Amino acid sequence: MIKFILPLIVLFAAPLNVKAQENVSCQLSTHILDIGLGKPAANVPVELFLQDENNQWVKVDSSVTDKNGRIARFLPETKNNQGIYKLNFATKEYFAKQGLNSIYPFVEVVFEIEESTHYHIPITMSANGYSTYRGN
Repeated sequence: MIKFILPLIVLFAAPLNVKAQENVSCQLSTHILDIGLGKPAANVPVELFLQDENNQWVKVDSSVTDKNGRIARFLPETKNNQGIYKLNFATKEYFAKQGLNSIYPFVEVVFEIEESTHYHIPITMSANGYSTYRGN
């Protein structure tokens, strides 16, 4: 009987998975628009890093863009998220699947969260260029 209870204890002791919790508000979102195709970039891996007190990058989370090129759920609003962050968009494989050789194997965007408001950090890109801005 104990061998059946232990997996349940481990299951319920697991950390909160924000992406699985639809009712948890998040402070950070992103998306990618492929301006070469005029469409969202789906299935692109994105990693989120936080700069620690030693100026080292610590991985906080990772996800993959959905069919609309979006990731809506980074950084739960249940804690103070102030700090310097970096989003790493792994774009090489995405463009390779289109038969394109991109000059950018990945794109990194560094930004600072200073307020408790929502931050939307998207990129627009093609195989040979990209741009970013603070969206809403």
